[in-house]
Amino acid sequence: MSCSFDSLTANAQLLGLGPKPAPTPVVIPTLQPPLPSFAFPEKQTLTFTVDWRVFTAGTAVFQIEQQGTVQKITATADSTGAVTMLFPVVDKFQAGFDTKTGCSTGFSKQVQEGRRKVSSELSFDYSQGKQKQVEKNLVKGTSKEQVASIPACVTDSLSAMFYAASQPMAVGQSIRLPLADSMRTVTVAMKVESKEEIKTPAGTFQTLKVEPTADEGIVKNRGHIWVWYTDDARHMPVQIQARLFWGTITFHLQSYETK
Repeated sequence: MSCSFDSLTANAQLLGLGPKPAPTPVVIPTLQPPLPSFAFPEKQTLTFTVDWRVFTAGTAVFQIEQQGTVQKITATADSTGAVTMLFPVVDKFQAGFDTKTGCSTGFSKQVQEGRRKVSSELSFDYSQGKQKQVEKNLVKGTSKEQVASIPACVTDSLSAMFYAASQPMAVGQSIRLPLADSMRTVTVAMKVESKEEIKTPAGTFQTLKVEPTADEGIVKNRGHIWVWYTDDARHMPVQIQARLFWGTITFHLQSYETK
């Protein structure tokens, strides 16, 4: 009876002995450029009401504007009514991406949630393959700077929603993209789940329901998120829903302006 070296090695690994096989390397997808035929809005304002359970908890406004070849996005979120008395929220996020390549030009946020006040600035140096984040705690008066590597082109957590609109969308297919997230680069898959008719205060829309998923990072940690894009050439987001551990919040499009 003979026993080969390969079988001995395999048996040793099964018993937890000997060297373990090398982990499978993580492959980050390449960000695909926007379709040349896709027309980004030169100027657009999307206003959403934010509902939590049966309450209107706040308002969110996305302002999109082209500046040269860069699509600039400013998002604000403000609590309203009784929620403001319990937990006031005044948040502002800014980002941008190149309309030719899709690459993010940076991401910043100013967050005021309850007693927490934080500002953060994330910048990308693609020529050096580096990202830098400067975060300030405005309550304690402290700051922290971090530097990490990035691929040749990434998106950010705000730009991703509007960049995705520039990609082909068909039920059953996914848009895979590299997302700069907490000084790491994670892969996000935005799967087109179904076609749905959505009624909002701004009107009734035929939409494509898209769910972003990730194996790690902010997308995974925030529970389930869905975005409903219009099923037309615009791919305009008209509803957003996040199912979190403490409840579900839904953004319903209240109005939109393009001028």
